[in-house]
Amino acid sequence: MKITFPHIGNTYIVAKAFLDDFGSEYTIPPFNTNKTLELGSKYTAESHCLPFKLFVGNLLQAHELGADTMLITGGCGPCKLGYFGEMLKKTVSEIGIEMEIITLEVPEQGLKELAARIKKVSGTSNYLNVAKVVNSAKNVAIQLDSLERLSRIKRARQLEPRSVDKIYGSFQREVLEVKGSKEILKFIRQTERKLKKLPQNEKARPLKVGIVGEIYTTIEPYANFQLERLLGNMGVEVTRQVTVSGWIIDDMLKKALRLPLEGEDVREARAYLSGMVGGHAHHTIGNTVVHAKDGFDGVIHLYPLGCMPEIVSQSILPAVEENYQIPVMTVIRDEMTGEAGFNTRVEAFVDLIRKRREEQLNGQNKMLYGY
Repeated sequence: MKITFPHIGNTYIVAKAFLDDFGSEYTIPPFNTNKTLELGSKYTAESHCLPFKLFVGNLLQAHELGADTMLITGGCGPCKLGYFGEMLKKTVSEIGIEMEIITLEVPEQGLKELAARIKKVSGTSNYLNVAKVVNSAKNVAIQLDSLERLSRIKRARQLEPRSVDKIYGSFQREVLEVKGSKEILKFIRQTERKLKKLPQNEKARPLKVGIVGEIYTTIEPYANFQLERLLGNMGVEVTRQVTVSGWIIDDMLKKALRLPLEGEDVREARAYLSGMVGGHAHHTIGNTVVHAKDGFDGVIHLYPLGCMPEIVSQSILPAVEENYQIPVMTVIRDEMTGEAGFNTRVEAFVDLIRKRREEQLNGQNKMLYGY
C-alpha cells in the first residue's frame, strides 16, 4: 500500500507526521498548480466544485508517482465534501485506474469502523499506539496553525519586504525532508524563532481583515491566490478562524467522542441562521459578527462556485454588514477566475477600508458599500 492525500494548505505536513509515525509508505502529490486543476477538470463535470476538481487532480498526480490509496477527511450536512469519498470512488472507476479511497471520519457504523480504517492505514491494532500517533498529529496541526498566525502578524509589520515569505516558504519546502512528528515539531519551533527575530515596525497600526468562508477555499493558497500573503505584504493583518487543527479537533475528534462542539462563532450565528445547513456556514456568519465586534476593518468571504452552505451565508451576510457596519467582500472561485482580476478587487477593497478608517478617525462614521 502506497498512500497519498489531497493538498489543503499545510495538511500535507500533518498527514506526513501521521504516516511517518506509523512507518507507512506514502507519496505527497505536487503542490496545486494550474496543471493540477486542468487535470482534475478533464475528468469531472463542469458543475463539480473547485475543491473536488483539485482533489481529482491530486489523486491523478499521486497515482503517477505510484500511490494506490488516498486518505481524505469527511464533511457534514448537505456540504458536498461529505460525498467526496463516494464521488472519488466513482471517478477512479470511470477513469479506469486502481485507487482505494479511505475516509477518516466517524461513519454511521461508529468508532469501530473508524478504528478499522486507521488500522488499515497504520498496519497496527494497538489502540494505545494509534491514540498516541493521532494525538501527535493533532499537536503538529495546532503548532502549524500557531506558526501561520505568527507569520500573518509579522508580515503586516515587517520592515524588509517579503522577509516573512522567505522564511515561511523555506519552511514549507524543507519540512518535506523532516521525518516524524517530534522532528517536525522541533522544526516548527525553529522557524517560529526565526520569525520572532525579524525586525518589525513597532509603530505600525495595520488594517485588520478577517477571512471567512468554505474551509478549502480559505485554507488552500492556490484556491485563494495566496490571499493571506497578498494582504500581509500590503500591510494588512489577516485573521482566519477556520483552521486545520480546528477541523481535526472539532469535526473529527470531538465528533468521534461526542463532545460539545459549539463555539462563540456558532452562538453569534444563531440570530441569523437557526438550522444546520452544512459546511462552515455557521462559522462564516458567526465569525463575521465576532470580527465586527472586535473592531476589524473588513471581512473577505471566499467560497467555490456551487457551494450551497456558502450561498446561504452570502444571502445572510448583507444583514450582518448592515447591523454591524462592517464591509464584506465576497469572492466566488472557480477555474475561470483570473488572478489579476482577483488581486485588483482585493486591492480596491483594501483602499476602501483604509479610506473608511481615515474617515472614522476624522469623525465621519459611515458605511461604504460596493463590495
